[in-house]
Amino acid sequence: MSKQKFGTAPVFFTAISTILGAIMFLRFGFAVGMVGLAGTMVLILIGHAVTIPTAMAIAEIATNQKVEGGGEYYIISRSFGLVIGSTIGMALYMSQAISVAFYIMAFTEAFRPLVDWVLATYSLLPWADWLLSQPQTIGIPALLLLTGLILSKGADLGVKVLYSVVFTLGIALAAFFLGSTEYAENNDINFFNRYTGTVAESQATIDGITQADPSDTVSFGGEEVGLREAPSAAPASAPAPKPVVPNISFFTVFAIIFPAFTGMTAGVGLSGDLKDPGRSIPLGTLAATIGGMVIYFFMAWKLSVSASPEMLADTNRLVMADIAWQGWWIIPLGLAAATISSALGSILVAPRTLQAIAADEIFPAPALNNWISKGKGENNEPYNASLITVLLAAFFIMLGALDSVAEIISMFFMVTYGSLCLISFLNHFAADPSYRPTFRSKWYVSLFGALACFGLMFFMNSTYAALAVVLIGILYVYIAYANPDKRSMALIFQGVIFQFSRRLQIFLQKADKEEKKSWRPSVIAASDATFTRLGAFDLLRWLSQKYGFGTYLHYVNGYLSHEKSEEAAQIKKRIIRMAEATDSRIYVDTIVSPSYTSAIAQTVQFPGIAGTENNLLLLEYSKNNKEGLSDIIDNFKLIKSVDFNVGILGLSERGFGLKKTIHVWITRAHYESANLMILLAYVMTGHPDWQGAQIKLFAVFEESKMAAEEQALYDLIETGQLPISRNNIDVLCRMDDTDSKAVIARKSGEADLVILGFRDKALKRIGEDYFAGYDEIGNVLFVNASEEVEIR
Repeated sequence: MSKQKFGTAPVFFTAISTILGAIMFLRFGFAVGMVGLAGTMVLILIGHAVTIPTAMAIAEIATNQKVEGGGEYYIISRSFGLVIGSTIGMALYMSQAISVAFYIMAFTEAFRPLVDWVLATYSLLPWADWLLSQPQTIGIPALLLLTGLILSKGADLGVKVLYSVVFTLGIALAAFFLGSTEYAENNDINFFNRYTGTVAESQATIDGITQADPSDTVSFGGEEVGLREAPSAAPASAPAPKPVVPNISFFTVFAIIFPAFTGMTAGVGLSGDLKDPGRSIPLGTLAATIGGMVIYFFMAWKLSVSASPEMLADTNRLVMADIAWQGWWIIPLGLAAATISSALGSILVAPRTLQAIAADEIFPAPALNNWISKGKGENNEPYNASLITVLLAAFFIMLGALDSVAEIISMFFMVTYGSLCLISFLNHFAADPSYRPTFRSKWYVSLFGALACFGLMFFMNSTYAALAVVLIGILYVYIAYANPDKRSMALIFQGVIFQFSRRLQIFLQKADKEEKKSWRPSVIAASDATFTRLGAFDLLRWLSQKYGFGTYLHYVNGYLSHEKSEEAAQIKKRIIRMAEATDSRIYVDTIVSPSYTSAIAQTVQFPGIAGTENNLLLLEYSKNNKEGLSDIIDNFKLIKSVDFNVGILGLSERGFGLKKTIHVWITRAHYESANLMILLAYVMTGHPDWQGAQIKLFAVFEESKMAAEEQALYDLIETGQLPISRNNIDVLCRMDDTDSKAVIARKSGEADLVILGFRDKALKRIGEDYFAGYDEIGNVLFVNASEEVEIR
């Protein structure tokens, strides 16, 4: 028999019964007393500036995917990835677990009239009086009883009591709005004048201005708090006294009552039990959020006209009971129903969040993950996770500070809600075709919600906010360290980076280009010997580390087929691992081609990655056996057809040596390549592997031009255009009868890299012999510039 599917009503009632909960009964009057009607209206607007975007965001996300075990944690972890998701998930779990304690503590407040009556009516022993007056006396047994019900009856219990709770809340609210007080009847000052009239008597602002007698105190957190005020009396001729300002800040009040506006996400967990989640979740969630906001506006007005500010600010009295019709029993009953239902919801949700985190194997010990994630019965009830939650809740109940607990919960709520809004915003920006929610928020609404959440944390309580950030940071580092297998980039971030890169490249391509004033390398390297000759790969990553961009292509010889494509994919993964191991900032790919010529044709047409066209082609060959050199020479005409700068790297068994010296040789014959050669040497020294390396320049000129050319080089150094020390320049006289290769071997025999220029005409005339005669030196980079590069 198929399970019954629900409509929108359960989503709405689940959310509204959580929104209209403990804070409404116990602290909403306190807010009105502290900051006045106008200030409370502002509080409500600020709170819903967070909750409405969050409700829209979660309605959007929930209508794109089925929300499975863990509810909000499932959404966050499957959007941000397991490391970030589980970090936020732990904050979410803490807010849910502490909420259990908060609602149980609030539940005990419903018994305060009964306790006061017992203490006033019966003479008990001193220890019995003290024990009965402690909230823990009722709170701990209530927690244990509720836990026993949950563990024995399971999640079905929550749905069964939902409608009765909502009915009781409705009765309590009706009694409250129908009630009246002597204060309201005797107050002959109209509503407008009372809150906007004389400065001396009443001016409520968001800074916490209230009416009070100079001697008044209010109870806050179990202590009597005094009010700072101006003199109570002043001569008629004196200026009006300053309004009264309590010691509690506006945002402290906001932090205490913010949980009153939360709870709109409670109905999301029903997604699997709804006939039409795409309609019911947005409609029910938003209706509860906006409906709760409207009710709170009217409540603020009713409280302000029914009781004095000092009465409202006193947290030791249940002021709603003083106002409501038959409030002495209806309001405590409504409070008990609201708090026990909220506690019930929290104790159902919190263990499931913890169970889902453990099921993702986030905790470092496998045995701990198995124990926490283990459930009982056919519904996999989180028995062990419930035990942990109960212990944590009991700890906070024993603390007994209701207002402090409310502030702590607010911090974790802000982190969770901000994350949900951020997920919605990032999904809009990523533009993933698979993200197709039936309800859509607006990207700017989600962005505003995220910024509001993270900003308000520090306005509410900067100390708690800082502690929350530090705690989450420590959790992230620990989880990332303990789970290296779960550090993969989440799909949502991949989508955002893809969209950002796509838009940036389109912008750069369409933008009007200014005249190039400086040259930076955008290098593309091609080789079929990646794993036997690493020189080209290393040189590319050095050139691309700081000043430029590099693309490395591995050439797979053969015709394109399924088998060759699979081979290329495996090679690509292997090269990516090489790039990761060397912390290389290069883009790698593979090409399948039946010949070296076709591979070169593909390479020179490969698009630039960083918004600029590739401007240097890097090829390599072995100096020992000349492997690869003939292919380069045979295809050099094809390479030069697209006016590429070309670098041909001759690799020796010595490799790059100690990476401490780079020798650059310049002659009049290769003068057009000189600046490019110098720049390449300079760019290489920007990599940590070449840190501290010296560039030495050897310039060979005819005797008649030596002095002038030498002075020209020194002038370039003086103006800062030549990034070489004057002591590292050696100007040599060219002798017609001298073997230049022998001179290079003598001067640069110990250099870690030698950079030489070459002309394409000479290469065409001499062929492979052009690269011969350099056996006594290490790696040699032969450079051919398509046009002169200017050094600035």
